[in-house]
Amino acid sequence: MTSSLFTAERLLFTPATPETNAIPLIFAFPNEYTVGITSLGYQVVWATLAMRSDVQVSRLFTDTSEPLPRQPEILGFSISWELDYVNILNLLESLEIPIRAINRDDSHPIVFGGGTVLTANPEPFADFFDVILLGDGEDLLGNLIEAYKEVRNASRQTQLLSLAQIPGIYVPSLYAVEYHAVDGGISSIKPISSDIPAVVQKQTYRGNTLSASTVVTEKAAWENIYMVEVVRSCPEMCRFCLASYLTLPFRTASLEGSLIPAIEKGLQVTNRLGLLGASVTQHPEFETLLDYISQPKYDDVRLSIASVRTNTVTEQLAKTLAKRDTRSLTIAVESGSAKVRQIINKKLHNDEIIQAAINAKAGGLKSLKLYGMVGIPGEEPEDLDATVGMMRSIKKAAPGLRLTFGCSTFVPKSHTPFQWFGVNRQAEKRLQSLQKQLKPQGIEFRPESYNWSIIQALISRGDRRISQLLELTRNFGDSLGSYKRAFKQLKGQIPDLDFYVHSHWSHEQILPWSHLQGPLPQSTLLKHLAEATSHFPKELQPLNL
Repeated sequence: MTSSLFTAERLLFTPATPETNAIPLIFAFPNEYTVGITSLGYQVVWATLAMRSDVQVSRLFTDTSEPLPRQPEILGFSISWELDYVNILNLLESLEIPIRAINRDDSHPIVFGGGTVLTANPEPFADFFDVILLGDGEDLLGNLIEAYKEVRNASRQTQLLSLAQIPGIYVPSLYAVEYHAVDGGISSIKPISSDIPAVVQKQTYRGNTLSASTVVTEKAAWENIYMVEVVRSCPEMCRFCLASYLTLPFRTASLEGSLIPAIEKGLQVTNRLGLLGASVTQHPEFETLLDYISQPKYDDVRLSIASVRTNTVTEQLAKTLAKRDTRSLTIAVESGSAKVRQIINKKLHNDEIIQAAINAKAGGLKSLKLYGMVGIPGEEPEDLDATVGMMRSIKKAAPGLRLTFGCSTFVPKSHTPFQWFGVNRQAEKRLQSLQKQLKPQGIEFRPESYNWSIIQALISRGDRRISQLLELTRNFGDSLGSYKRAFKQLKGQIPDLDFYVHSHWSHEQILPWSHLQGPLPQSTLLKHLAEATSHFPKELQPLNL
C-alpha cells in the first residue's frame, strides 16, 4: 500500500468527522490512482461523501487504498472507461465479494456503480451490480445515502426493493429480461413485481454551479491540474454523440456565481487550470472568462482547454492560449465532406475550419489537432477524398502549423439517433486509406484502433447476456482475439458478435436499454434519425429503420 500518493494531495474541501455509527463505505475507481484522481467525477463524488458525517468513506484504486473497513456496508465504483470492468471484477474478488450480485447475501455490501459508461448502457454489467445510478450524481448520491439509512438494518432484498423506488436508482435484479431465442433479440423487459417502476428515468442536475476539482496533486496523470467544468452537455447534437444526447439539456456554469469563485480558489494552490466541457467555447460569457484569466496576476497560469467549437477559434483565443503555455488546440470536424456533416448535423463549413487554422497560427499556436471519424452511416468512399482535400487546404492556408488528424470508427451509442446502426465493415480499410493519403502530405495521422472500436460497440449495444462473455474474456486478456474466443465458447448460448456490432437494428425491436429513459423519448430520436437519413445517397437508404 502506498500512502505517499495520498500525502501529496492538497484538498479544496473540509472532510467531516464521521459519527460513531457512520456508514462504512468504500468508493473505488477501477484503475490506478493517477488515472482515478484525474477523473473530475470521481473527485467530486468522493468529496461529497467525505463531507457527510453519516458516512465514513475510504478510497480504493487498483494500486493503493486508504485503510478499508472490515465490514463495508456500501461499495461504490465510478466508471469512465468500458474495459475497466476487468479491474472491477478483480477488486470485488480481492475484497472477497462474489462477482455476481445473485450470489451475494446479507453479509456483503451493497455494490453500486455510476458514471457515463453505466448511465449510457448498464446492461452488459447489470449482473455485477446491486444498484446502478443513472445520471448526474449531484442529487442521486444524497438520495441513495438517505434511502439506505432508512433500511440500513433490513434484509438485502428489502433494501434493494426500497432503493428501487428512488428516481434514477436502477436495481437490475428486479427486472426480468426475456428473449425470442437464446441467441435472438429481446422479447420483453419487465419489473418482477408491480411495485417496481416499469421505467427508470435518468436524473438530470439543473443547477448552474457545475463541478470543480476537490483535490490537486502532483501524482495525478495531469500533474497539479485544477479542473473546472464550464459547460455540461453540448448544444450541437451531432447524431452519433453520446456526450450531447445522453446529457441534455445544455447547461452553463454561472460566471460570477460559480466559475470565477472556483477558479480563484483553485489558483491559490496551483497554476495549472483545465477548462472542461464538450463545447467550452460555447459558454455565453466565454470571452469574459478569457479576459478574467488574462489578468496580469495570472500571467504564470498554464491553461488547458478541452475540445473547442471550430468557429469560435479567434486569433484572440489563440493568443491567450499561446501566452498561457498552450501549444495546440483540438477541434472536432468529423469529416471534410459537406454531405456527411449534414447527415450528422455538424453545422460547419470547410472555410470555417481553414479560418480556425489561420487564426490558430496567427495567434501563436504551434499545432492544431483535428478529430474525424470514418464509417459514419451514409458515408461513401468519395467522402474520404473530401476529408483529404480539406486537410490539404488547411496545410496550404496555414503553412508551418503542425497538423494532426485523429480518427476513430463510428460506434453506435445508446440514447442517440444512430443507436440503430451497426459498425461499418469497411471502416478499417477506410482508416488505412486515409493514412496512406495523409502521411505523404506531412500530416500526422492518428487512427484509433479499429479492434477497440469493435469491443466498444459490443459493450455499448450489449444486453445482459454479455456478462458471461466479459467474465470469460477477463481470463483470456482484453484483445479482440479474446472476445472472439469467448464468443466461440458461448456459441448457441448468446447471439454472435455480428448481432451486437455490425447489424442494423429495426426501430421496432426492444433495445437492451428500453426500460431506461434518457433525456429524449424514442419518438424524438426517430425524428432525428429520419432527418439524418434524408441526406443519405439513394442506394444507402436503410430499409429496416
